Amino acid sequence: MRVTTNPTVGERVELGRYQISTGERVLYGQRLNGVVRITDNPHTGGRAYLVERGLEQDGYAALQALIADYLDQARELDDVPMATSVLANYLRELAS
Repeated sequence: MRVTTNPTVGERVELGRYQISTGERVLYGQRLNGVVRITDNPHTGGRAYLVERGLEQDGYAALQALIADYLDQARELDDVPMATSVLANYLRELAS
């Protein structure tokens, strides 16, 4: 007997926005089966990135800190933080 479960999907909530040279991006939070997922999505068309999941265990202060740090990184990089590699960021810092 096969048991089918329907995922519980919560409302998607906007957590922040940022502008980079390639366009505007939006950070959303959403619960899926009770687990909070933070995604970085283009305002119009393009690739979305998973930023974090399971953050509900760390509380609201952790969520606020993550969003603030992520937005700062996006402004500094002028890019989607999840799209850049640690090595590329390190090399960029060395060059500056």
